[in-house]
Amino acid sequence: MSRQIPMLETPRPRLPSWFKVNFREGPDYQEIRRLTGALKLHTICEEAHCPNVWECWNNRTATFLILGDICTRRCHYCSVTTGRPLPLDEAEPARVAEAVKILGLRHAVITSVNRDEVPDGGARMFAETIHAIRRELPSCTIEVLIPDFMGEELALDTVLAAKPDVLNHNIETVPRLFPSVRPQGKYLRSIRLLHSASEKGAVTKSGLMVGLGETLGEVRAVMQELREMGCAILSIGQYLQPTKAHWPVIRFYEPSEFQWLKEEGLALGFQHVESGPLVRSSYHAEEAVRPHN
Repeated sequence: MSRQIPMLETPRPRLPSWFKVNFREGPDYQEIRRLTGALKLHTICEEAHCPNVWECWNNRTATFLILGDICTRRCHYCSVTTGRPLPLDEAEPARVAEAVKILGLRHAVITSVNRDEVPDGGARMFAETIHAIRRELPSCTIEVLIPDFMGEELALDTVLAAKPDVLNHNIETVPRLFPSVRPQGKYLRSIRLLHSASEKGAVTKSGLMVGLGETLGEVRAVMQELREMGCAILSIGQYLQPTKAHWPVIRFYEPSEFQWLKEEGLALGFQHVESGPLVRSSYHAEEAVRPHN
């Protein structure tokens, strides 16, 4: 059973001064909005209320959300809708590939909601999306941000057989907080998935949120374990509370702490570390993958 979401005695903390988001709807931003609407596609940028949507879309980058926009899990940090999903859309991979081609992406990031009611967790649709993008735009590198597939190796193998350039699975938080913030997930299951993917030759990536109540020591311990599991790329960002019903921000990390975490990650042997208040899993993703090709 999940633990109750803690209630802070003080009001929700204000954003620190170093959180600066440029709310600007340029022509590229508007084109992505029109394109995703016309092709009936979802992006995690919108569904998760990402603070970088303005920067990324103005730079013609977006993270596509496949398998619909309704998740079968209820993580206490996430704003994606939870409920009973619609049937899988078999035409979705082709529409994602069309969007990638129209945008002329050099690097595409594909993620999904959890679909625990589907036998393979949606792995086949990830593979078909990879194949569709390769047919439409062979020069585009592809990163998939996958769920844990309930630990099913066959589902992981289905995705890996399509040969994504990066296999990403976010660990999100430290073991102590996992039962509270990710009640339907399991820390060891996620760690083992990343280890298995790495052992099978994939370039693996993971991401952490900070500010949920963990300590710096706990964060570094997770970073070390990720490296021991073969993880090559890491992102670390500040957790932001989507609504009052979600897990509260326990504290905001200072920019100097993010810099320390980046330096620690590089010292541990990560090939690339993105660490900063506004960093999210796919933030500057192309910069991490290009050196590996």
